[in-house]
Amino acid sequence: MNSVALTGRMARDPEIRYTDGGVSIARFTVAVNRRKKDDPADFIGCIAFGKPAEILEKFFHKGMRIGLNGRIQTGSYTNKEGKKVYTTDVIAEQVEFLDSKSDGNAQQGQPDSNGFVNIPDNVSDEGLPFN
Repeated sequence: MNSVALTGRMARDPEIRYTDGGVSIARFTVAVNRRKKDDPADFIGCIAFGKPAEILEKFFHKGMRIGLNGRIQTGSYTNKEGKKVYTTDVIAEQVEFLDSKSDGNAQQGQPDSNGFVNIPDNVSDEGLPFN
């Protein structure tokens, strides 16, 4: 079974593109800490399509904590120099907020001193990617 679950922080704002058919595609990187504090974080490239991509575009920003479930996808392409480049990405099928909405000390979208980010007030339960 090809299944991935990640918990980390958005390393950068998601890059959003649209197909000719109007499907949204979000590319983003998640910084995931390793078990030992002295070990560096892993920066994992992720892609989301459709509804998860739309949620990422509207509500997720660099520094926010994110949880996601998805699968690993590998591929390859030939770059401009004619070299074959191999890729490995996580295809995010579900994304969820891991930051506290109730922490009143931070400005919306900006981390507070504890690293938590407030979720915007205009996020309804209907728009959330989880039950």
